[in-house]
Amino acid sequence: MTSQSQGIHQLLQAEKRAKDKLEEAKKRKEKRLKQAKEEAMAEIDQYRMQREKEFRLKQFKVMGSQSNLSEEIEEQTQGKIKELSGSYNKYMESVLKQLLNIVCDVKPEIHVNYRATN
Repeated sequence: MTSQSQGIHQLLQAEKRAKDKLEEAKKRKEKRLKQAKEEAMAEIDQYRMQREKEFRLKQFKVMGSQSNLSEEIEEQTQGKIKELSGSYNKYMESVLKQLLNIVCDVKPEIHVNYRATN
């Protein structure tokens, strides 16, 4: 009987060791999975930061270009306004004189389509 209980006792101890090893393996696996998840999250965060940085850089280039473009257009517009104002002031007197001469110098003539009726 003692040999039987000794055999049973050995089987129980072996079963307990196997159970402990399984639990330890599960813990290692959970730890590895957790570590892999953390590494993946860190890699994702790093990739996201890199892409956001690239996006901000492209956005700055585009918006900066638009800003410079609008400044150039504004300068061109102001230059054109000054040019037209100068041209207006330069030719205003002569155009008004010509217009007044045409309006005031009325030459009475008979129209070419006029037919005398008797």
